[in-house]
Amino acid sequence: MSSGEFDLRSRLGGYLPAESTVPACSRAGCEQPAATRIEWRNPRIHDVERIKIWLACEEHLDFLLGFLSNRDFPVRTSSVHDPVNEAPIQ
Repeated sequence: MSSGEFDLRSRLGGYLPAESTVPACSRAGCEQPAATRIEWRNPRIHDVERIKIWLACEEHLDFLLGFLSNRDFPVRTSSVHDPVNEAPIQ
């Protein structure tokens, strides 16, 4: 891993229970394992290099994507297990 590469597991390590192998969904109150990583940014306040990350279980994926698409935020999705794409989100 390069010095600039984003490591989701180590970034979230302090927030995950020791027995957890997959981070939990980002939806408030949900503790289900995340299946999808949602990478997004708010173009009104973030420059193109800024990437925000939410994690979604299958049940809340459409809800979280809908929240972002209703605000016209640029979004991309991938499996929670895939490497993070650090390319800007246009």
